[in-house]
Amino acid sequence: MSKHDRWSKLLELLAGEGRIEVDDAAAALDVSPATIRRDLDELAEQQMLVRTRGGAIAHGVSYELPLRYKSSRHAPEKQRIATAVAGMIADGDVVGLNGGTTTTEVARALALRAGGSREGRGRREPAETSAPAFTVVTNALNIAGELTVRPQVKIVVTGGVARPQTYELVGPLTVGVLNEVVLDVAVLGVDGVDPQLGLMTHQEDEASVSRLFAERARRVIVVTDSSKMGRRAFARICGLDRVDVLVTDSGLPADTAARLTDAGIKVHAV
Repeated sequence: MSKHDRWSKLLELLAGEGRIEVDDAAAALDVSPATIRRDLDELAEQQMLVRTRGGAIAHGVSYELPLRYKSSRHAPEKQRIATAVAGMIADGDVVGLNGGTTTTEVARALALRAGGSREGRGRREPAETSAPAFTVVTNALNIAGELTVRPQVKIVVTGGVARPQTYELVGPLTVGVLNEVVLDVAVLGVDGVDPQLGLMTHQEDEASVSRLFAERARRVIVVTDSSKMGRRAFARICGLDRVDVLVTDSGLPADTAARLTDAGIKVHAV
């Protein structure tokens, strides 16, 4: 197992449990305790965890795993969610996407659908001069980077200050751009969905941007794997009354789905 793979696994364990012990981690990764100690020391130097006697703990109560280490978590579920969401978007829609691994999968699914649609029209006109299949407005640099090379998708990127953990642009420049656009649909990734408090994320500046995405959209679709249902994070985005559709995986408990449906939210568990 490479160092990158070990670090990814260690951070996933830490995000799930809040703390890890050297011996337990060594057994889980099938490496020596000395290797785990070196890895934890190096991760601590990068301020990605706090070293303790015999292991490590996460920073604070609510731990934010950097996006580059989250891409493999619940990957099949996120891909199914993304495919389902792409089918809910109409041709020509203006779609807002905030940052995150699930919304990144949605962007990829939209790009694939747009490419298929254009092939179906026989490419009778150059992609540069024809109407785009979708317009995507995003504050996520990684999503923008992937979609920029897709001529069938018009990509609008907000300004702002980049957060290295999530690749999201935040701040007054981001707000300024979003205040000037109107969205058909906003697709929001979140870090938690609480029945009373609503949609939540780890950072208050990201929460304010996601809230504005929701306010500028005619329809709001929340995309999240079921592990985040009932989970709280530091910053509130908006209440569940602002959500039209929630797309998640089949692990969603039946009673939770019923409560969401009673609240007027269309639930799709895929």
